[in-house]
Amino acid sequence: MAGAIVRCFQIPRRQLGLLGSSLSSQQQRTLADAAPEGKKRGGPLDDQDRIFTNLYGRHDWRLKGALSRGDWYKTKEIIEKGADWIINEIKISGLRGRGGAGFPSGMKWSFMNKPSDGRPKYLVINGDEGEPGTCKDREILRHDPHKLIEGCLIAGRAMGACAAYIYIRGEFYNEASNTQIAIAEAYQAGLIGKNACNSGYDFDIFVQRGAGAYICGEETALIESIEGKQGKPRLKPPFPADVGVFGCPTTVTNVETVAVAPTICRRGGAWFASFGRPRNHGTKLFNISGHVNNPCTVEEEMSIPLKELIERHAGGVIGGWDNLLGVIPGGSSTPVIPKSVCDTVLLDFDDLVRVKSALGTAAVIVMNKQTDIIKAITRLMSFYKHESCGQCTPCREGISWMYKILKRFVDGNAEVHEIDMLWELTKQIEMHTICALADGAAWPVQGLIRHFRPEIEARMKEHKRAASKS
Repeated sequence: MAGAIVRCFQIPRRQLGLLGSSLSSQQQRTLADAAPEGKKRGGPLDDQDRIFTNLYGRHDWRLKGALSRGDWYKTKEIIEKGADWIINEIKISGLRGRGGAGFPSGMKWSFMNKPSDGRPKYLVINGDEGEPGTCKDREILRHDPHKLIEGCLIAGRAMGACAAYIYIRGEFYNEASNTQIAIAEAYQAGLIGKNACNSGYDFDIFVQRGAGAYICGEETALIESIEGKQGKPRLKPPFPADVGVFGCPTTVTNVETVAVAPTICRRGGAWFASFGRPRNHGTKLFNISGHVNNPCTVEEEMSIPLKELIERHAGGVIGGWDNLLGVIPGGSSTPVIPKSVCDTVLLDFDDLVRVKSALGTAAVIVMNKQTDIIKAITRLMSFYKHESCGQCTPCREGISWMYKILKRFVDGNAEVHEIDMLWELTKQIEMHTICALADGAAWPVQGLIRHFRPEIEARMKEHKRAASKS
């Protein structure tokens, strides 16, 4: 049954990529190395190069619709090529983790590819997506779940895993429901389970619902949650690749990262590497929200200019580009950047680090001059204060202190020297905890002080003037 489904479906030769190509592996690597060198920026992405072809749910998300869009095509051949081939293609592609950290995926997957010590290996998919402003993975889970399921099978084969756990945020009811239905369809068609795709490889997939805790987006807290414990990060080492879920070797990776793997294997790592600047390859899902005329999630080429992304896909800033105040480029945990930086910055890992921010999850939050920027960052601190698991003192106490200081900054009821005190507080919190939640809380405050200190000082002076008159 599975063989019939996998083999009978045909797609245009343009989409066959590596499996329908006569290029040797060496030629593919040469192309991957050479193609992006001349690139200074990315975008716009052509429609034929889009990986997520049902992002907006306009087509059938079930198995029949997925097959018609090219999913599950030659999956058996990909699996039979073996773990080394799959990992090599992922390395050639230059794919970096799409969950925020940007760690090279091929290298991460290879950590699991070592001789077995008798313990089973697991793949865990992080679909928690609790970062404010981020809403990309839910679109995959809801509208293109078979891409993720096929990706789990291929990634699992690369790691030698026997099963995958897809951890989905508890509030994502439709996403979990659609994913579960898609998994049942894949089992029924023989695409996963015993002898998946008639390849001789056994692989199971399970959905695990979360309980709405942001901290469970951290990989070891997520593992704790799957095991039925409180979602609190573990000390590392040991790392999950050695001791993960149920004490077995585990790789935790993002929904989008795994979902693009089948297309990379079909069309070739060199094809994926042809997009974006060096070290910033591929396509990426961007969320654009806030003060734009058309908030949306869109797939675009890495290294696209921020201004072009907003104006091309989101209809521009409300009130025009000159009305822009600042942008949080990668979800709430990344530092805000002002308009002067937004004019020229590229949306990729390296260029955003250059301007002292980060790509993160690529959730672009746009704020125009209507925004009270101090109040906006204070609201984020309220979120992080609430979501801290309380395990580490700098996070548990420090974020609460930051929130209290910022609450006074909103009214201007503070002294100028407290700005430097707040900056020092962020440095005492940053990099002093088990996980990165505290860092994600400190960075927005640092961005506020770095770029909007004059606004903070002006509000303090205004408050003093008002107090003296009364």
